[in-house]
Amino acid sequence: MFIKLGVRDVPPVSFAAVRLVIAILVMAPVVWAMKTPLPRTWRQWRLILGTGFLLLGVNYGLLFWGAQFISSGLMAVLQSVTPAMALVFAHYLLHDEPMTTRKMGGLLLGAAGIAVIYWDQLNFGGRALTGSIAVTAAAVCVAYAYVMMRRSGRDLHPSVITSGQMVAGLVPLMTYALAVDGNPLEIRWTRTALVAVAYLAVMGSVLAAWLNYWLLPRVGAVNLLIMGLVEPPIAIALGAWYLSERLNARMLAGSALILLSVWLTVARRREMMES
Repeated sequence: MFIKLGVRDVPPVSFAAVRLVIAILVMAPVVWAMKTPLPRTWRQWRLILGTGFLLLGVNYGLLFWGAQFISSGLMAVLQSVTPAMALVFAHYLLHDEPMTTRKMGGLLLGAAGIAVIYWDQLNFGGRALTGSIAVTAAAVCVAYAYVMMRRSGRDLHPSVITSGQMVAGLVPLMTYALAVDGNPLEIRWTRTALVAVAYLAVMGSVLAAWLNYWLLPRVGAVNLLIMGLVEPPIAIALGAWYLSERLNARMLAGSALILLSVWLTVARRREMMES
């Protein structure tokens, strides 16, 4: 929702670049104050910078560009491809996250649940097909980046990973923004766009990213990414509680499918750990 609000008033790539600038300004003092140890090898730096380029450069560019042409609901459905792609990558790249029928069934249920919730927004007319391809490609980038971090970045501190990836993602985004949109500071930033970019920078790029990398070695790439499918039911519940928005049977049915999908993929891992 905040992405849609932001790119309504500001060019998408410039919006994404400024989001990272704010996030870096927040994270840099934290890393310095905590005296967090930096990577010691070129291999670790290459991992951070490479995944950062995919996760925050290519992904953000595709996602924010595609958001101009498709609805928020369609974006949510297409982004549900992320854990499914992570399952495929993890099966071949990680020895402890094999593909199983239970996991695949859970992911399909989750995608179906999101589609049920946003059924009335699934429109592929006009340039929506191009936007959909861009958002799907962004989901693939996210899945691959997280699997690679799980595979080779277990010894890296979440603060270092988050900060390094932000810098790596900022370079291509800012280069493109300056070349195409001009100086982001000279763009007319509305109050809505400023609130949206600040929220996404602090809550998404800093807090959520840090927590993701703290969780990654503990729960695995697929389980981490499938938790994102719970966002639509949470949004529906908050909307009903705080904004008096109406619930309907489709929303409740879709939310039930999503919760079942998360249980199918996560509960099995817990049972194996307990045994």
